[in-house]
Amino acid sequence: MKSSEIREKFLKFFESKGHTIVRSSSLVPGNDPTLLLTNSGMVQFKDVFTGTDSRPYSRATSVQRCVRAGGKHNDLENVGYTARHHTFFEMLGNFSFGDYFKRDAINFAWELLTKVYLLPAEKLTVTVYQEDDEAYDIWANEVGVPKERIIRIGDNKGARYASDNFWQMADTGPCGPCTEIFYDHGADIWGGPPGSPEEDGDRFIEIWNLVFMQFNRDEQGVLHKLPKQSVDTGMGMERLAAVLQHVHSNYEIDLFQALIKAAARETGATDLENKSLRVIADHIRSAAFMIVDGVIPGSEGRAYVLRRIIRRALRHGHKLGQTKPFFYKLVADLAIEMGAAYPELEEAKDNVAKMLKAEEERFGETLETGMKVLEAQLAKDATGIDGATAFTLYETYGFPPDLTADICRERDIKFDQEGYDAALKESQELSRKGGKSVKDAKVEYSGEKNKFVGYDSLNHSSKVIALYSAGSPVQELTAGQSGIVVLDTTPFYAESGGQVGDQGVIAAAAGQFDVSDTLKIQADVFGHHGVLASGALKVGDAVSATVDQAKRGRTIRNHSATHLMHKALREVLGSHVAQKGSLVDPDKARFDFSHNAPMTAEEIAQVEAIVNKEILENHATQSHNMSFDDAVKHGAMALFGEKYGDEVRVMDIGSSKELCGGVHVNRTGDIGLFKIVSEGGVAAGIRRVEAVTGEGALALVQGMARKLNEAAAALKSNPEELTVKIGAVQDQVKSLEKELAALKSKLAAGQGDELAGQAVDIKGIKVLAATLDGADVTALRETMDKLKDKLKTAAIVLASVNDGKVSLIAGVTADTTSKVKAGELVNFVAQQVGGKGGGRPDMAQAGGTDPSGLPGALAGVSEWISSRI
Repeated sequence: MKSSEIREKFLKFFESKGHTIVRSSSLVPGNDPTLLLTNSGMVQFKDVFTGTDSRPYSRATSVQRCVRAGGKHNDLENVGYTARHHTFFEMLGNFSFGDYFKRDAINFAWELLTKVYLLPAEKLTVTVYQEDDEAYDIWANEVGVPKERIIRIGDNKGARYASDNFWQMADTGPCGPCTEIFYDHGADIWGGPPGSPEEDGDRFIEIWNLVFMQFNRDEQGVLHKLPKQSVDTGMGMERLAAVLQHVHSNYEIDLFQALIKAAARETGATDLENKSLRVIADHIRSAAFMIVDGVIPGSEGRAYVLRRIIRRALRHGHKLGQTKPFFYKLVADLAIEMGAAYPELEEAKDNVAKMLKAEEERFGETLETGMKVLEAQLAKDATGIDGATAFTLYETYGFPPDLTADICRERDIKFDQEGYDAALKESQELSRKGGKSVKDAKVEYSGEKNKFVGYDSLNHSSKVIALYSAGSPVQELTAGQSGIVVLDTTPFYAESGGQVGDQGVIAAAAGQFDVSDTLKIQADVFGHHGVLASGALKVGDAVSATVDQAKRGRTIRNHSATHLMHKALREVLGSHVAQKGSLVDPDKARFDFSHNAPMTAEEIAQVEAIVNKEILENHATQSHNMSFDDAVKHGAMALFGEKYGDEVRVMDIGSSKELCGGVHVNRTGDIGLFKIVSEGGVAAGIRRVEAVTGEGALALVQGMARKLNEAAAALKSNPEELTVKIGAVQDQVKSLEKELAALKSKLAAGQGDELAGQAVDIKGIKVLAATLDGADVTALRETMDKLKDKLKTAAIVLASVNDGKVSLIAGVTADTTSKVKAGELVNFVAQQVGGKGGGRPDMAQAGGTDPSGLPGALAGVSEWISSRI
């Protein structure tokens, strides 16, 4: 059974059991700072399980793409060396949100495995938590699994519930027992059943884990039964494919075999069992899908995880003898294998290949140099790499420590991780920067969700349903007290999708609350942050909530313009452009996007022209609520870093169609005017544009016109002729500079003739030390050349002072350099005027910052030379 068929059968089975098929979420977790990358199927449902979000369905099923290559879940070092470790894998899962529980979950799993996938029942063994009698009874008495193949797994970590068969989301919160299903590969494979001393062998392989979210653990460690018990399951598609395709290693399944052959083709390898080919085949999946989901190789966070994966693949290609870029060529093969299941890969494959090729070219020289240095060190000491050397490889040559450790592990030699960490820590402490402050709007709230009416109204009659001061709930706020107000209905937009939260006023009969910001407390609960300006405000008070209309107006003009700008950037620069962040407030629209080169002036002008044309056409904007899949068919773009539910809001603004929950203008003409203020780079492959609209754009243009007029007036010209006038002035300045240089040269030559007569003879050498008033370095050099020609055998020091700084030049004729070195001579003088210098034996120059020492320094030259000869 092919991998594509396994995915399809899984989803169709659970759809037949009343589950909604939910698409795979991005590898970049939406609005979840606790995770670097999506590492399981339940990540996109995390808020549903914790009760802070809801979905229109209570049963779901998905095939989720996952990466475990950084942070807590890091399988990178094992990839390629074991049969089942991967950086990228697909997790088949079914979920119940307070609907069915253990009985249905267990029966569904057994039916799918034995009736649909036709696995022999006698090959399956299950585990349950030692105290979970309910799950044990279902397996034994309802499913009919023999009791000798139902294994109770106890606490093995020194505390109750600390078991491989007891799951928890964190130290507190949802938790519960789990039951796992194992496949027996047969007695010819070494290993024992789970719970036995030989459980780490490869005979019994876990293929499915059913987690029962049964309890809530409080801060004292006490377990309370959840009011809505839920189910979260996960089955590795690759492991299941290995079982169904009758192979033992995941790397032997159809999908991997195709990629391994492609890797062999591009590296020239002939042994398809070579583990380096496994590494490359695994890594092309994770690297490509991370780029598809908006990650760009970099030096921090998930960007570094991506870079690390790419570089590890390149190192294994290098190990196979391939020193030229090859990795990017595998994207096309990956698209053939997985493009049907993930259309976003097929759509982005050209951009993915382009980005991988750029990273390969960037790292190629580093890899070549680093390997040479590493091999040279191992030639000196074959026992391993010490921490200082590993750090030098990284700091000086850019050779990553994980690659060094990987090589040491392959060769079974020592890698001094502690020594490397110590060297890194010392370096970091020398250049440590301050931390970032993070705005945190989280408070404990368990009330009703509020209704947002801000799309249509800026003023609304509401009721206070919760108040907070210093993060804690209160019944009343008094004058001067800062806090957070929660309303049952609000016209205030809460910060989201890069658009800042609204400001305004919440007025009650007895007091007025000034709102300085609006932030989300939960997915559907807005918190109004601010200060009670006067009187008192109590829970239950009737209020009038009024948004600052002027600030909202400026913000929505900038926001709507951002949508048009995104569309225009893709038209001008290419379809690879994708949003990487934004900030929209009353003053500006800031937009970060993927692009590998600075925008030219012509490209910026093109984008401005496209956006302003849409504004002039004054299209009516429209919003539509629809399913995500329908939105994609509608042509809408999803934005980076945003978390979308199954029903989404699509904004049509001119020719732009984007998924967006923000507030916008009614017509494109309301934006008024659009002008780009700046464009620049913020990270590798990321550009940033800042723009203004409406009054802000008008003020910018008027300010530029005022400066233009002032410049024209200063040059006694009109603005239309200013460019010609500036060109003429520049030509005049160049001409005067040439004339000045000629005069300085003539003056220096004249001074040189006069100075030659001041030279003194010391043992047959003409010695001269003098100051040339107003001479620059060029004049000093020209005078020096003339004096050396005139004096024949000489040692000369010339100096000048300009803007409080001393310039020095020393010259020694060729027949004298054996006795006096120009570098030593100029340094003798320089040290007395607050500087130092050096150079060739016949010519050297220096500078200084203390002109007051110059007369004495020059007076001492004759004596200094006399002492040398």
